[in-house]
Amino acid sequence: MTDPITKLALITGGSRGLGRNTAEHLAQSGVGVILTYHSNKAAADEVVATIANTGGKAIALPLDTGDIASFAKFRDDLAAAIRDEWGRDDIDYLVNNAGHGDYAPFAETSEAQFDGLVNVHVKGVFFLTQTLLPIIADNGRIVNISSGLTRMALPGYAAYAVMKGAVEVMTRYMAKEFGARGITANTVAPGAIETDFGGGVVRDNPEINRQLAEVTALGRVGVPDDIGMMIASLLTPGNRWVNAQRIEVSGGQGL
Repeated sequence: MTDPITKLALITGGSRGLGRNTAEHLAQSGVGVILTYHSNKAAADEVVATIANTGGKAIALPLDTGDIASFAKFRDDLAAAIRDEWGRDDIDYLVNNAGHGDYAPFAETSEAQFDGLVNVHVKGVFFLTQTLLPIIADNGRIVNISSGLTRMALPGYAAYAVMKGAVEVMTRYMAKEFGARGITANTVAPGAIETDFGGGVVRDNPEINRQLAEVTALGRVGVPDDIGMMIASLLTPGNRWVNAQRIEVSGGQGL
């Protein structure tokens, strides 16, 4: 059984992968969770049920983080949902996790691929956060998800890494401009993780998994628990003074 719910967290892309793991760990620590999903309602409902079965509480709402025009309606739907479910008018934590991978060599990356990444990873994070600011509580927390690829350059990942580099700069500006309200903003940058992201290449390709493990100080690639637990810990009172930071969680990859 979890502790009584005193905080609320919104996690975009919370129906799978790192978002799901983060949602489950936050719920275990007594945080109420609102997770978003793009199209797979069944997967989102499964996460909600799993959290309920362990004594927590979560709800799921649809959201396309690449559709900026939909954000105002989403904010209204979110406000109504948290009022109905928790009697609250605001949330405490925003985890901008939703995203997709689209990889190609620099010379072969299309404008359509590039624009798709911009819409979700840059414009989506910027304007969703902007739209939700009125219902983020003072002294709240924002966590944006980046990637180890902003530090380690690997062929084929240029466009994706550029987007995450923008997220890291954006996070510092969030910290600076939201500080008057006591809101912190940090970036978490995972290394290689065994999930279905990018077609599950790290999880499902033994050779790539082995190669990445060999260049990681701890001798393996990451698993979702390595990231979800870290994000949940970043939102605890003990980390209230951590602000405007890029925190890489990679097991020492590419040293």
